[in-house]
Amino acid sequence: MAETYAHITGWGMAVPERILTNAELTQMVDTSDEWIRSRTGIGTRHIAENGQTTASLATEAAINALRVANLSPPDVDMIIVSTSTPEHIFPATACLVQERIGAVNAGAFDLLAACTGFIYAVNMGAQAIRSGSIQNAVVIGAETLSRIVNWEDRNTCVLFGDGAGAFVLQASDQPGGVLSAVLRSDGSGSGLLSVPAGGSAHPIDEQAIADKQHYIQMNGREVFRFATRVMASATREAVEKANLLIDDIQLIIPHQANQRIIDSAAKQLKLPPERIVTTVEDYGNTSTASIPIATCEAIADGRLQPGDNIVLVGFGAGLTWGAAVAEWSGPFPYERKVRFSLYRLLSRIWSFLQRIRRRFEGIIWDTEDDK
Repeated sequence: MAETYAHITGWGMAVPERILTNAELTQMVDTSDEWIRSRTGIGTRHIAENGQTTASLATEAAINALRVANLSPPDVDMIIVSTSTPEHIFPATACLVQERIGAVNAGAFDLLAACTGFIYAVNMGAQAIRSGSIQNAVVIGAETLSRIVNWEDRNTCVLFGDGAGAFVLQASDQPGGVLSAVLRSDGSGSGLLSVPAGGSAHPIDEQAIADKQHYIQMNGREVFRFATRVMASATREAVEKANLLIDDIQLIIPHQANQRIIDSAAKQLKLPPERIVTTVEDYGNTSTASIPIATCEAIADGRLQPGDNIVLVGFGAGLTWGAAVAEWSGPFPYERKVRFSLYRLLSRIWSFLQRIRRRFEGIIWDTEDDK
């Protein structure tokens, strides 16, 4: 039986139009453009406006990725949304995306591994394809971190931005695609980066709000030390697992948390800047969305070509970290052209009919119970 490979055939991103500059932040907290840039490398970040949510950004990114892959929504088998800022605790944000794009045959679920989540999700989608259980998956990293940032805390509010990025993974008997992945965690560091309130251990109440426990809390110094230690080691481990050498890698696409962390990883790997993709200056830290957004930017700049070997590497709360190696594929050739506007219209009609069906079922069941 021929081996199945999971290729990355589509990619897309979505960011809010609203841009928050360092100059604007100086009017909100005691900081300066020089202070922010020297410590983080960040110049601007995109902020969701009223009406924009994690699901709406994820939907736009998914459609853009499907358009590149030329894959129709009903052909999608699985949707994974990696996020730390879901639309709701439940239902899953992925289910909202599934309805909005018209992926009527897809299973959908959310994944939480903080900023490392996109790497976890890519590996899960790839393994499902390699096992033969599905033929394709849409993997999305999406965040609206501005909704959980304390805008009075200069140590965290300068860091985070909103956005979404997505990959389409498809099965093929041709070698390539996702070659390896390394996933790691260390719960002993769970208190270093967290949102303390809002879960079952500490539901949000008046006291939690007064103490600002529903916002991101971070021990920046400890997280920095952790990140600089694991970024290079995870990259080396994933490359070795793929039976490659660092010299075989054309691009490293790291989580865009902090320019100093990225520079430290590059130095440890002895790689020049041109082999590292960085977008942190323009987008800030978009958590699990940062790697797919950076990938889209690398493609737009002509830095990533079919046949290139790449490493996706990240770290985040949990603590979690990981890396994945992939041979870049590009879209599979298709003769047909998918009309995504039609599928979105049909999806709205289908959803409306489903709600009508459930209403009539409720009436029938109520009538039966009354007999």
